[in-house]
Amino acid sequence: MVERNRVALIGSGCWGSAIAKIVGNNVLAHDDMFETEVFMYVYEEIVNGQKLTDIINSEHENVKYLPEIKLPANVIAVPDVVKACNDADILIFVLPHQFVKETCLKMKQFIKPNALGISLIKGFILTESDGIQLVSKVISETLGIETAVLMGANLATEVASEMFCETTIACENESYKPLLTALFETSYFRCKVIKNVAGVEACGALKNVVGIGAGIVDGLGYGDNTKAAVIRLGLMEMMKFTKVFLGNDDKSVFFESCGVADLVATCHGGRNRLLGEAVVKSMKKRGIAGVDIRLLEKEILRGQSFQGPLIAKEIYSYLKDNSMLEQFPLLVAIHRICTREVDPRNFIDCLRDHPEHM
Repeated sequence: MVERNRVALIGSGCWGSAIAKIVGNNVLAHDDMFETEVFMYVYEEIVNGQKLTDIINSEHENVKYLPEIKLPANVIAVPDVVKACNDADILIFVLPHQFVKETCLKMKQFIKPNALGISLIKGFILTESDGIQLVSKVISETLGIETAVLMGANLATEVASEMFCETTIACENESYKPLLTALFETSYFRCKVIKNVAGVEACGALKNVVGIGAGIVDGLGYGDNTKAAVIRLGLMEMMKFTKVFLGNDDKSVFFESCGVADLVATCHGGRNRLLGEAVVKSMKKRGIAGVDIRLLEKEILRGQSFQGPLIAKEIYSYLKDNSMLEQFPLLVAIHRICTREVDPRNFIDCLRDHPEHM
């Protein structure tokens, strides 16, 4: 008898809950490959006087982060990350990237040595010793396991509502392809498995910053032509940054769902686009000094965090350390707008004077 794989989800926000719906159903459909019970680590919160884990386990719904979407009954919410990961063969990471390192350290001594990690986290991790690192690398090095990634044009609420989309899975070990496809693919969530882990992951991080820029032009009242310029110039800087940071010039990854497709979806419907628009509206209402991203998170995301500003900060730190700020004016301007160093109304000048026009 073939040994079945136990699956655990590390994270339970909007995207984590959307993926939990897919994974919970797929392990039931492929019970020859997977254990049918899926533990989902939930950071415990009190919602309407009840523990969020109790609500999820009784109502099968994450009422705070993904309301009105039912989760399979075999997805079990647990507030202890050690309990969630213990004895798991497959670990799906889908939590804010700033919490990855500390969470992995808590898990470290309880992980199977041959476990497979899969990161759905779009971001970089800033370290004092090594600068910015890919999330998958931090997971792999901290836990001592191979880590794949899943990125794509996958707005969580649309995925949860079963609207058709594509995604990109990257894994260096091709033997995992059937397992990963069985775990994630559905009739509405189509997966393509490739090998370029670093390229796929870098795309997933960078597009969040460009998405803020798209929201800024929306907030300023500009139209689709201007947003198209943000997307094009942002894509150029994404390609350049990927070449510099990863040391290779493989542009094929940009033609997968994790590349141009994810960039377009983010710039039209992602939460970081919402942030860019909200920053401008907040500035108009309160002045540039009154722009408070934490307040906007509470107002817009029910307490979840916008990942774009933190990623922009990490990219800015890397560019500054390597004396490359002038080569990436769009990414730099977005960071400076988020930190209130630059008035968002000056963003159009950044587009107008971009080196791509010289």
